[in-house]
Amino acid sequence: MVIVTTIRRDVLTLPAAPLGPDNPLPPLRLLHEVHRLDVRDRDDLPREMARQAGYGQLGSLLPVRVRDGYGRERAPRELETIVIENDRLRATVLPGLGGRVASLFHQPTGRELLYRNPVFQPANFALNGAWFSGGIEWNIGATGHTTLSCAPLHAARVPAPGGGEMLRLWEWERLRDLPFQVDLWLPEGSDFLYAGVRIRNPHERPVPAYWWSNIAVPEQHTVLAPAEEAWHFGYERHLSRVPVPPDPQAGPHAADYFYDLPDAQRRWIAALDSEGHGLVQTSTDVLRGRKLFVWGTGRGGRRWQEWLTEPGTGGYCEIQAGLARTQLEHVRLEAESEVAWLEAYGPLGAPPVPAEAEARLEAVLPRAAVDEAYAAWKPYADTEPGETLAVGSGWGALEVLRADLKLPGTPFDETTLGQAQAPWLELLRAGSFAEPRRVRPPGESLVAPHWRDMLETAPATPLTEYHLGVAQWHAGDRAQAVRSWERGLELAPSRWPLLRCLAVADRETGNRERAADRYADAFDDLCHERRDDGESWTAATAALGRETLQALLAAGRTAEARAVWERLSPAIRARGRFRLVEARLLLAEERPEAARAVFDEGFEVADLREGAEAIGDLWNRVSSPEEPLPPHYDFRMRPET
Repeated sequence: MVIVTTIRRDVLTLPAAPLGPDNPLPPLRLLHEVHRLDVRDRDDLPREMARQAGYGQLGSLLPVRVRDGYGRERAPRELETIVIENDRLRATVLPGLGGRVASLFHQPTGRELLYRNPVFQPANFALNGAWFSGGIEWNIGATGHTTLSCAPLHAARVPAPGGGEMLRLWEWERLRDLPFQVDLWLPEGSDFLYAGVRIRNPHERPVPAYWWSNIAVPEQHTVLAPAEEAWHFGYERHLSRVPVPPDPQAGPHAADYFYDLPDAQRRWIAALDSEGHGLVQTSTDVLRGRKLFVWGTGRGGRRWQEWLTEPGTGGYCEIQAGLARTQLEHVRLEAESEVAWLEAYGPLGAPPVPAEAEARLEAVLPRAAVDEAYAAWKPYADTEPGETLAVGSGWGALEVLRADLKLPGTPFDETTLGQAQAPWLELLRAGSFAEPRRVRPPGESLVAPHWRDMLETAPATPLTEYHLGVAQWHAGDRAQAVRSWERGLELAPSRWPLLRCLAVADRETGNRERAADRYADAFDDLCHERRDDGESWTAATAALGRETLQALLAAGRTAEARAVWERLSPAIRARGRFRLVEARLLLAEERPEAARAVFDEGFEVADLREGAEAIGDLWNRVSSPEEPLPPHYDFRMRPET
């Protein structure tokens, strides 16, 4: 008897670290990003690749906030899931965490096809911070892990091609202001999970687009793709064309291999265990690129694997599929257009030889069948959703209201508007920016040209000047941003947000002394204004305190840095990220033994950035030359220089 495909809500209980509050300071500077190509290397690339590698690079994370409020203390927690199941496969989706497919279980064989992380542990890998490993993640926006990695998506039931239902996930991606959707369904009796993906550009201008589907699989698997050469990126910011190595995972350091698939080649990638069983991913030809990411055999890679899960669990690698040949590129999405494709995920049994694996894939899922499934799905992409299963953000609803957009299939209902959107809704409807009724850290800024135009014509209140300056900074008009912030400062009842923005501007122009002055004034103003020890004020104090300490130390003003340190609460000072700052402060005070004691006592920097080398650099200053970096502090992703 054939079991009809079902979609149901469920929960998944995992040891989980809380996400905590977002950083309330607007990210005027990019976080450290390892996926950047040295400009000089572009001359050696194929013309299209070089053009796309130089197109659409981010200047800031605005309007998105940094998510750095998480820690590393885990406790059992129920995560909401949506389960799609037929008699062959069971897919478990996390709608509140980027729509991640946490598990893809093949029921006839009892095999988990993905790497399923046994914990939920955020780490600093997404463009805006919090990210976690495992499963299938949907990356949209710009080079790197999406800012939606740990954010909720809208989810609902939708009729599926051929009858039955599919799960629709959708959201408004804020870095590029693009709505997108992922439709997941299991045809009855199918061994393959289908994913229909669409990105729309509703604007009257072209927009840089980016997409990579990242699939975590057990590290011990052999990865196969139909290519003899690959573009290798080894975190030294250099891209080079190399023969596909026989065992890419044997290298000592983390690396990306972007497979150079011939134009007419079917798009697929597979990861098989020692017995020839595992997962295959294939798609229509629009999803052009395929990639393997490995952590390497060195200590740094092994430490990252432990950091993202827990000791004693198996490691993972990632097989990936994207719109361009490499993740260092963005493609041009023309005005009022869309790009769409279909992906399929399922089990594969084959010898570890690309030609034989492709023949087996053709036997179980012909290339023509994937094209036919895409053609069958496309008319359903505009179908209006039925029962709501999860709710995302209200930012899409705000944009739909502003531009009177018609987006069939992905409704952004006014009921999703919340507190974050309220002041902007007031600006849209009344032409003025609502002043808060009580003193609190400022809300999120919007920076797109249409919002900047509205801010420029609104009454020039201090809060309006603050948000206007942020939008001008994002647009590259930094001198005008500084003028807006300085105007707002003259009458502002809350000075620290404006002073902090001006301090960042000073840092960017190399004026360390004035930056330190303004940071110190901002932190002092915040300490006097703070109303309580609630979550939002604590997050603001920690974020501004950390930046102030760094600015004062950079300016050599050690005594002032110590004074700021003493004003932080003991709970903030005890965090690992502040213990690292404390070691720097002790070194600046010429107390190397005390700085070394911080290392000996042990600390964990919860939001240590992917590719960051701050711990190792500081260790070299507090240890003797013959002392190696202790393994639990070794997060190096590239050879030592």
